[in-house]
Amino acid sequence: MAVCNFCGNPFPEGKIFRTTLCSKCGRELKICLNCDFYAPGVHWDCRETIPEAVREKDRANFCDYFRPRSGGGKAAENRGTEGSRAGFEKLFGDG
Repeated sequence: MAVCNFCGNPFPEGKIFRTTLCSKCGRELKICLNCDFYAPGVHWDCRETIPEAVREKDRANFCDYFRPRSGGGKAAENRGTEGSRAGFEKLFGDG
């Protein structure tokens, strides 16, 4: 299931358009950070052969290759960090 990179809210059913916004945080959904082809470090940070670089990865764009990415994003990273911290504290505790 595709989720918003910023808040982890699931994408709406159906096609995602350039103007589609997240119903929870209001951010644009058709962005590189939400795309399955987004890969920092590869040519123009995209695994597709795009004709030109997309400068703002967190803003809506006109890319025809956009495919919603399942899971991940900042929201998932934060959940992982919180879980790791809780595990550490449980293991070593304060006392």
